[in-house]
Amino acid sequence: MRVEHITVVVPAHDEEALLPRCLSGLRAAAREVSVPVRTVVVLDRCGDDSEAVVRGTGVDVVVLDAQNVGVARRAGFDSVTAGPYEWFATTDADSHVPAHWLSSHLQHASRGAQLVAGTVTVTDWSGRPDHVRSRYAGAYRSGPAHGHVHGASLGFAADLYRAVGGFAALPAHEDVDLVHRMVERGANVVWSIDAPVETSTRADARAPRGFASYLERLQDR
Repeated sequence: MRVEHITVVVPAHDEEALLPRCLSGLRAAAREVSVPVRTVVVLDRCGDDSEAVVRGTGVDVVVLDAQNVGVARRAGFDSVTAGPYEWFATTDADSHVPAHWLSSHLQHASRGAQLVAGTVTVTDWSGRPDHVRSRYAGAYRSGPAHGHVHGASLGFAADLYRAVGGFAALPAHEDVDLVHRMVERGANVVWSIDAPVETSTRADARAPRGFASYLERLQDR
């Protein structure tokens, strides 16, 4: 598909410490593509200085009081008027996309992809016992057709997103739910492995049953 504009949505709940690096990665990724990129940060019930971090950085800001990641992602995309050749993408505030993240999405879209589901990677395991890293590595599928769905690395055609009704108001697994509906609709899916997104191993989870909760289960197993 042809893409003339990209919108990236980042939900954030008390993310003042990690938002700067997240936004730095997105700025680098935006410089690697030839189309305009809009970044929308959704501040959802933030009690810290997350708003001060994003104000004046050139990103659009949506403020909510839902503390619900599905509501936050949806609000971000609802805040924009998508054109006919719009690509939507989303990542997390505790994650850092590689510089070629968006260019990878555009390459897949140019070959007909309507949905790009990417992988994540972890580089800092300092907050976890050694056995968590080995258990994670043993369980994580990182090859083609990996089948993982991460809100930290998703992209899709805006018209497909609208057609399936967008993100549901779910406090967890809102990404899996969206992808399931897109696949059911017959979307052309690429299970991408060429632009893994670095994500956090922190123990203080922001979303219930998210990545941090998964690592907790590996730690306690």
